[in-house]
Amino acid sequence: MEKSIWRKKPLSAYEADFNNNQLKRVLGRWELTSLGIGAVIGGGIFVLTGVAAHDWAGPALAVAFVVAGLACTFAALCYAEFASILPVEGSAYAYSYGTIGEFFAWFIGWNLILEYMMGATTVAVSWSGYFEKFLHLFHIEPPVWLMNDPFTTHEKLVEIAKATNQAAPEMGFSMNLPAFLIVWLVTYILVKGIKEAASTNNIIVITKVSVVIFVIIAGAFFVDTANWTPFIPTPVIDDQGQQHFGLQGIVTAASIIFFAYIGFDAVSTQAGEAINPKKDVPFAIIASLVICTLLYILVSLVLTGMVKYDTLDKKAPVAQAFADQGLTWAVYIITIAAIAGLTSVMLVMMLSQTRIFLGMSKDGLLPSFFREIHPQFKTPWKSTILVGAIVSLVAAFTPIDKVSEMTSSGTLLAFAMICGAVWLLRVREPNLVRPYKVPLLPVIATLGIVCNLYLMWNLRVDTKIAFLVWGVLGTIIYFLYSRNRSNLNNSNSGKAPKI
Repeated sequence: MEKSIWRKKPLSAYEADFNNNQLKRVLGRWELTSLGIGAVIGGGIFVLTGVAAHDWAGPALAVAFVVAGLACTFAALCYAEFASILPVEGSAYAYSYGTIGEFFAWFIGWNLILEYMMGATTVAVSWSGYFEKFLHLFHIEPPVWLMNDPFTTHEKLVEIAKATNQAAPEMGFSMNLPAFLIVWLVTYILVKGIKEAASTNNIIVITKVSVVIFVIIAGAFFVDTANWTPFIPTPVIDDQGQQHFGLQGIVTAASIIFFAYIGFDAVSTQAGEAINPKKDVPFAIIASLVICTLLYILVSLVLTGMVKYDTLDKKAPVAQAFADQGLTWAVYIITIAAIAGLTSVMLVMMLSQTRIFLGMSKDGLLPSFFREIHPQFKTPWKSTILVGAIVSLVAAFTPIDKVSEMTSSGTLLAFAMICGAVWLLRVREPNLVRPYKVPLLPVIATLGIVCNLYLMWNLRVDTKIAFLVWGVLGTIIYFLYSRNRSNLNNSNSGKAPKI
């Protein structure tokens, strides 16, 4: 019986997981690529571009997307090699368990829970904001208390009271009903089955990519190059000593918009449902990243060219940029695309979350509840409903501030760890069959580790503190529950055979 927290899951066990898979293998390479694009194109373009340009990078937002894209590319190549070796659900968690050790894998899995759960919550609230904007286009004004959480509602009512010289109201009941309902709609689709979820996602991806291309082409005719001057605004230091703009501002912006790139990680969580995971998952990881990075760079250039960076709307930057040009008809199209785009992002995030739970539960690190498969739909339906319940309640009743940075912190650490893990496995198991191999691995892995940790270091201080608290909580759960219930706790680990 292996007691070390660095005990590794034998690679032969992954082959058994692959052969005993209960999920439906219905996803081809383009369905997987579409899932990746579905997770990437959405929050980044329709939400984060406004914040990152307005507060941190200015017109150099395009450079920030290049920086974040490079850091992701190094990690994506390492992900692709792992996916070709270990074609099972679990993403970075599964890859780490077979190479570095159990506690390392647990810590990555714990961070992925934060990444996908909070990411889906953020997107649900953003979806509600765009839905409200859509209603406003038709002059429909829903009650404030049905569109916002209690804290945000109270703040808005206080502002109205001050403007009208009335007494400030007491905090009463309110909830973000649209966010609550859209989460449950997505949950229903996910419970019904991966094929239905993938088909829904494909339709949405085609729609929103078409609109993104429309934004790039149509917006290019309204670019004023004067808005790009200065391309890198003069650095400004705020009250907390944080530098905005300049090179440091670009790096901070890259750290924030990193949230937009986690889609390719989501591809690797779907290996259990891929028809030919050893070939198709690596292809989809790299293809989705390349396509989305190019679109992000072009959109950021068009946006900062259409509107001066310091006047960009933080909540709906794309729609506002076209509205400022008097293109009201385009605002309708963009708002609808944003609603659809954020829906598919939420769908893929919640889908990925349940597959992380599934992988950890199969290894005994989480209760069996998380690996129970529906007899008809062949989906982990109980964990899907649980995730839906948590995300919907948090989105409905909690104000979400800076949560994208919390999502980025977990992602950045996971990416850095994977770059190191694939290098370690290449040294330990040089003869392992690798359908895909990272070129110049020592260079790529080193750059991936350095870039991702550097971006993580540049997150805000309170984000780092919150991330530390989350990590401590995960460590406590591991030692109190997961370590003793791990499958490896009751088995002897021998030399792993070659796959």
